[in-house]
Amino acid sequence: MLRQLLLLAAGSFKTMIGGQALIEGILMMGPDKKSVVVRKPDGELEIKTEPRKALKDRYPFVGLPLIRGVVNFGSSMYNGVTALMYSAEFYPEEEQGEEEPSKLEQWLDKKLGSDKLTSLVITLAVMVGMAFSVGLFILLPTALGGLVVHFFPGCPVWGRNLVEGFLKVVIFLLYLILCSKMKDIRRTFQYHGAEHKTIFCYEAGLPLTVENVRKQPKHHPRCGTSFLFVVIVVSILLSSVVFSIVRVENTFLRMGAHLLMLPLIVSITYEFNRFVGGHDNSFCRLVRTPGMAIQRWTTFEPDDSMIEVGIKALTEVLPEQEGADKW
Repeated sequence: MLRQLLLLAAGSFKTMIGGQALIEGILMMGPDKKSVVVRKPDGELEIKTEPRKALKDRYPFVGLPLIRGVVNFGSSMYNGVTALMYSAEFYPEEEQGEEEPSKLEQWLDKKLGSDKLTSLVITLAVMVGMAFSVGLFILLPTALGGLVVHFFPGCPVWGRNLVEGFLKVVIFLLYLILCSKMKDIRRTFQYHGAEHKTIFCYEAGLPLTVENVRKQPKHHPRCGTSFLFVVIVVSILLSSVVFSIVRVENTFLRMGAHLLMLPLIVSITYEFNRFVGGHDNSFCRLVRTPGMAIQRWTTFEPDDSMIEVGIKALTEVLPEQEGADKW
């Protein structure tokens, strides 16, 4: 504890612990453990804490720069969807009686077993989610940019790149704004605020109490929303450079090129965010500004019950060795 306090006094302590808001709950990922804490309908907390197995411990090469970004992104997606589905189990949709499993569900359960079937469903959910994100934020702007060329044949390469980049940012922002207006999602975004505030309180070296957490900022510089925004920006810059060198006018070929560049885009973004998150200077603060501003639509003030969930989730994943979670 003394070592952590010294780091805090120097203003240099940043934790690698991060999380995700769920349905009436929070997922926290520590260096050795992951924990899901859900506020059940009866008001009690459901706590599920498990060891966290790092893939790089078995396959060291996945920890190399420009490889670890894609691996960590995929792992985060899988863990996030798994936790989200788990939290949803406590809040099932109201139905008229119980429905019998379909023949397909019965066959899959018989052939795969419940555990393998769950894993398959989660994997498919991750793939669908990634496909939706890529289609909405990458491929759709490319297709709309193709319409510009169709109606304005004389449009220069830089003009099409500019239009596509503009559309990527606009579609991304509109998506966040519309989501923030939905009642259920807004409540999830309140849990997002509880996650940020709890981490801020921990990084400040204060006791993890509701009173201390409530005073903390709700916008965090290492938020996943900022990561997604940087992905959009990097994709704009990289595609502008590539398409300025290699002229690709066919819309479908441009879509294919975007898909091929996506792993590189994610890897560059991960390394960039890792550097920016670990430094605190004028340049890094300037770079973080857009991501912090976007959080006004994805992070809201939590109530005390949500803060309690955040505190419990963070406490569950704190490492046994002080400072083992330093960024």
